[in-house]
Amino acid sequence: MSTTTEIAAASTNEQTLEITRSTRQWVALAVLALTALLLSLDVSVLYLALPALSADLGASTTQQLWMLDIYSFVLAGFLVTMGAVGDRVGRKRLLLIGAVAFGVASVFAAYASSPGELVFWRAVLGVAGATLMPSTMGLIRTIFTDEKSMMTAIGIWFSCFMGGMAVGPLVGGLLLQHFWWGSAFLLGVPFMVLLVVVGHRVLPESERQSGARVDLASALLSLAMILPIIHGFKEIARGGDRAIAAAAVTAGLTMAVLFIRRQRRIENPLVDLTLFRSRSFSTALAVMLIGGVVMAGVSFLSTQWLQLVAGLDPLGAGLWMLPANVALLLGSSSSAMIARRLGTGRTMAAGLGICATGLAAYTQIAPAAGLGLLVLGMSLASFGIMLPSTLTMSVMMQSAPPERAGSVASMSETSGEFGVAVGVAGLGSLATFVYRDELAPYAAEHASSGTTVALDSLAGAVQAASTLPGAAGRELVTAAQGAFTTSLNVVAGLGALLFVVVAVAALRFLRH
Repeated sequence: MSTTTEIAAASTNEQTLEITRSTRQWVALAVLALTALLLSLDVSVLYLALPALSADLGASTTQQLWMLDIYSFVLAGFLVTMGAVGDRVGRKRLLLIGAVAFGVASVFAAYASSPGELVFWRAVLGVAGATLMPSTMGLIRTIFTDEKSMMTAIGIWFSCFMGGMAVGPLVGGLLLQHFWWGSAFLLGVPFMVLLVVVGHRVLPESERQSGARVDLASALLSLAMILPIIHGFKEIARGGDRAIAAAAVTAGLTMAVLFIRRQRRIENPLVDLTLFRSRSFSTALAVMLIGGVVMAGVSFLSTQWLQLVAGLDPLGAGLWMLPANVALLLGSSSSAMIARRLGTGRTMAAGLGICATGLAAYTQIAPAAGLGLLVLGMSLASFGIMLPSTLTMSVMMQSAPPERAGSVASMSETSGEFGVAVGVAGLGSLATFVYRDELAPYAAEHASSGTTVALDSLAGAVQAASTLPGAAGRELVTAAQGAFTTSLNVVAGLGALLFVVVAVAALRFLRH
């Protein structure tokens, strides 16, 4: 009898421990997801605060660009290095250090008294952000060891990250309506305090690469590789000096060759190149990169179409994009559930197929009747892209040893940064080429200074039309809007084709 009682008591104790362990896991995930929400919220809030802080600080156009760009430049440049640092010193330790640094830098940025000072603290925020992003993903790999729970956790993390992007403009608008521009930076401070206090208690420390040090030369080479390439693509996207942009990209690619050579030679590389021998890892990374390229390029052109062709103001354009934001959240939250039914490879392929379908709808957009098709197409593409985006991280994590989780997360996020830069610059350049080619016959027939300006961009065409007589101005705008819509059709068609190709690759290489 006593033996039966002891067995029952032991079983009860085991169940209690399991409940406690499970609760601790999900509380830890809540802390990590809060970090993701805050990071994405912090980025999107600044866009609304820029006009007010520029006027207050007297920032020039160039300084405004640096205020926006320095964060993403530094973040992208340090992701790989900080991912490796977390693998070596412990991701929990690095996360807490980064949270303190992010909070302190946010306070100094909020009370900056000059453009240069704000640019400096934005750079510090970029470094701190680079410690937080790979650390959160690496810790998810440590906390959730089985495939199903890891996929669910990553889906929740992505939902919070995308949710921050979606509600950022709304939160920013409310803050800036009642407070000064510095409140956009102070928003994150209490959350970072909460992260440090709660995270210290509930987050486990990750496995470390004992005895391994971060190779300083590799860290410097990674910066010299990533920063010039992203800077070059951003210059192309904003219509800067093409020669300087090409030189920057060339310099970055040269550093990339040196970086790869060094990783092959040293004993403890910053990036473990042997990971690329795994077809699953390489395919997942390619899906992440190409998805970023296509979606960034199409989204960039869509916002212009909504304002310059559909004639919506910025608020109206943002409201019409809300269905796509909701679709993003639905896709990220449902990907793990769908994958459990269909399997990872099929779910990723299905998501990419939905993306291709959405972009196919884009190819039918016309200047006079395209708003509904654009919203439908962007919503389908947004839902579809979240299925593979959420799962690629899980696939990459499972393809690598646990002690490399931080490096894997940083590679994934760096590929995302590259995807956005290449998508806006590359597909933006393709759209410009098609736009000019379509408008060239009209410009040749109605040669004037106005049509010359119109060939540069749709915004230039709208501005030039305001200086022309009524009928001539309307004809120019109509021709330019038609040319721009054609360029959007072409870019979307190319994106749909790329998604079909990647879907086939996912179906083939991620079947198991």
